[in-house]
Amino acid sequence: MRILGLSAYYHDSAAVLLEDGVIVAAAQEERFSRIKHDASFPRHAAAWCLTQAQGPLDAVVYYEKPLLKFERILTTALAVAPRGFRAFAAAMPDWLHQKLWLPGDIEDELSALGCGPVPVFFSGHHEAHAASAFFPSPFARAAILTLDGVGEWTTTALGRGEENRLELLREQRFPHSLGLLYSAFTHHVGFRVNSGEYKLMGLAPYGTPRYASQISEHLLDLKADGSFRLNLDYFGFLEGQAMTSARFATLFGPPRRPDDPMTQHHCDLAASIQQVTEEIVLRLARTLHALTGEENLCLAGGVALNCVANARLLREGPFRRVWVQPAAGDAGGALGAALAFHHLHHKAPRTSAGPADAMRGAFLGPEFSEAELAAAIAACGLTAEKLAPDALNARLTDRLVAGEVVGYFQGRAEFGPRALGARSILADARSPEMQRRLNLKIKFRESFRPFAPVVLAERATAWFDLPAPSPYMLFTAPVAAAQRLPVTEVGDWQSRLGTARSVIPAVTHVDYSARVQTVEADVNPALHALLTAFAGCTGCPVLVNTSFNVRGEPPVCHPREALEGFLATEMDCLALGSFFLEKRNQPASLSTAPRPRTFAPD
Repeated sequence: MRILGLSAYYHDSAAVLLEDGVIVAAAQEERFSRIKHDASFPRHAAAWCLTQAQGPLDAVVYYEKPLLKFERILTTALAVAPRGFRAFAAAMPDWLHQKLWLPGDIEDELSALGCGPVPVFFSGHHEAHAASAFFPSPFARAAILTLDGVGEWTTTALGRGEENRLELLREQRFPHSLGLLYSAFTHHVGFRVNSGEYKLMGLAPYGTPRYASQISEHLLDLKADGSFRLNLDYFGFLEGQAMTSARFATLFGPPRRPDDPMTQHHCDLAASIQQVTEEIVLRLARTLHALTGEENLCLAGGVALNCVANARLLREGPFRRVWVQPAAGDAGGALGAALAFHHLHHKAPRTSAGPADAMRGAFLGPEFSEAELAAAIAACGLTAEKLAPDALNARLTDRLVAGEVVGYFQGRAEFGPRALGARSILADARSPEMQRRLNLKIKFRESFRPFAPVVLAERATAWFDLPAPSPYMLFTAPVAAAQRLPVTEVGDWQSRLGTARSVIPAVTHVDYSARVQTVEADVNPALHALLTAFAGCTGCPVLVNTSFNVRGEPPVCHPREALEGFLATEMDCLALGSFFLEKRNQPASLSTAPRPRTFAPD
């Protein structure tokens, strides 16, 4: 059975192909359209997925139920009328012309791609999240927790899965939403909702949670079981005009505009909402554990991308093991919709539970042959060497040790928001200047944002206090005490940016934490071999790993985009499959000056 899962029209549209329960292909539309967080119908992603199919489709499954969502929007508009009329009127054309007629729209799109008539089905939004969390996990049975802004009505769901079954046991409903609460602070601190939440998380360690009590006292009524009610007087999202209200600004100060300076006040707000979020997640987990008695937990939904909360849950929560869907947001909903249909509708047995998960390292996107890579290089008029794997790793190690920045384009692209070593930029984590250089010269982004380390899985515990593997970069861990340096804290938060806190300062945050990715040889043999070569030369099995993109753009997908990024930034060299390119060896006429960038929110 071949099932195409789809998510679309809100943010991070995606398509996923499932064949007899095996994830064959998965990709976000943004990787093809080059529009970050592209919400349009994933026609390019779906077209690519269909090229990977071994026969005709049996079903298409969309990741939520449009009529239920429309009911929520209509009910909300009536509840707050007349205040929300302008936002409601602005939303209606999309609903009346497209979203209410989604089955026909999907059929038309697939017909344009050459697909014959295929039955279209719909999954519940949080059912899709739950399915994406449990069915690919390594657990035969587990508790399931899904948290996001809102689906149809649900904002948080507690459930349980066993073999090819899952059930949602409890829910919290709109407008009382942890995702929307966190996004309100994202907006207030000057970042863009649905893309800037991870920036707020990265800013939090520079602050102290001195507003946490005010959040708890004024903004929400939090119960012992983790459920809560928001005080809607402080929010504006019901009316659709803004995330927050004037009362929110009275309590926490005026909102920061994207081009305003960042201050200690903003850091403290970030620290405060992060602490409250972690407390809510912990309470929900304890409730879920008491409800199910399970020892394993699966997470999905946009809030599950908060790797700081995930790490605290792993350390302090009641579950022995925690697995997070690497595409936890709406993109992963396409996967969950297909899996839910396969297992829950068709009662198909589940065979993926075992020592490893079924995500195949999340390397589920497009890949390119050596001939295609060579053609892309030739089309750009660039000079490259073709090297055997050992020779390539030796050359890359030499360049990394010399302090150079390496573009790394290998194999199938990642599915989800994290670069995991297929479309990555790599650098020496031991360099005190590397974090600033990457932020300002390569990524063109804010200087406070930390970079993630990638480390050999078998040597991870010598470098990080990591209680479990972290292959998807979804848990933070403290840098091991043996790798830390003595530090005397002086000055304000900005003066702390350049302080070396460990022997791998480029990946050590101000609180000594790091968003760790562990690499197994059987999951990513190419990156594992490079890390091994680097460790053999330096004694350090850790590199900086950040996504191969510049600010405001999605990670590269096609080799053409990798070559353009290589030329348009101060990247020193590029490993494109087995081809090695150095900036200094390229024709001077092709070396592009770095593109001017503003610091508007991405």
